[in-house]
Parts: sequence; structure tokens; C-alpha cells
Amino acid sequence: MSDFDTPTEPLSRLSRQALALRRALGAGGKDRDVRTLAVWITDAQALARSALDILLDPTPARSHTTVEGLLFLNRLAQIAKAAQDAGAELTAALARAVENQRRCVAASSGRVVVIGPSPQQLIASAADLLDRIPALCHAIDRDRLAPPTHPAHRPR
Repeated sequence: MSDFDTPTEPLSRLSRQALALRRALGAGGKDRDVRTLAVWITDAQALARSALDILLDPTPARSHTTVEGLLFLNRLAQIAKAAQDAGAELTAALARAVENQRRCVAASSGRVVVIGPSPQQLIASAADLLDRIPALCHAIDRDRLAPPTHPAHRPR
């Protein structure tokens, strides 16, 4: 077992929040209004903030100079990036949805040409990014429980 101290409860909370947001994205159906997208964006940003708050925790037992500590930082940074990227995809979905509505309202012929990914495709991309977060949290927890893979080199 590792001496490296990982924040088990905050990681569990991150995983639960990511799963809840992922479920919300999947259950949204096609009636995704601007307000719903805005709520999802703030949820993704809060998730990224929570991951960054763990990084900022000054717990002395979390050495950032050991292999375990650096692996922890790497995985936590990946969690924050996945959440931020999901928020960016959702923001793009919001912008695209509003642009599509504007084009529909402005169209005189009733025929609207939409270029680029649809809001649904961007939301699906955000969901894929959120799927990574629980796996990364689990990997951090698994690393904490695993014995060290390389014994420390001790000069004679």
C-alpha cells in the first residue's frame, strides 16, 4: 500500500458529479433549451473547479516530487481538462443552437442550411469527455491501493 495520501472523498464526489452530469446529457432528449445548456455548462465548470481545488489543497502528505505524486497530479489534471473540455463543447452547443434558431427565424424561404456539427453532436462529445472522469478517479484510487511497482533504490 502506498504512503501517498489521496483525497478519497473529493475524488468520489468528482466521479458522482461527472456521472450525474453525463446522465443529464443523455436524458436531455432533443428539447435542449438555452437555459438547460447554460446549467450544464456551469455544472461542467464546477466539476473542473472541484478538480483544481484538490490540486490546490496544501496537504503536506501529497508530495509532488515522487512518482506517485506526479502520477496523481497528471490524472487530476486530466480530470480538470476533461471537465473543461466538456464545458467548452457544451458552450459550442449553446452557440450553435442559438445560431440555428436565429437562422430559422431569419430564413425567408423556410429552408435553413446548417454548417458544422449539430448541438446534439457537440453534446455527445461532451458526454464522451465526461465518461473519462470516473475512470480517472478510479485509477487514482487504484494507484493508492497498489503496492509500489519499483522498489526504491538504496545505495550501499
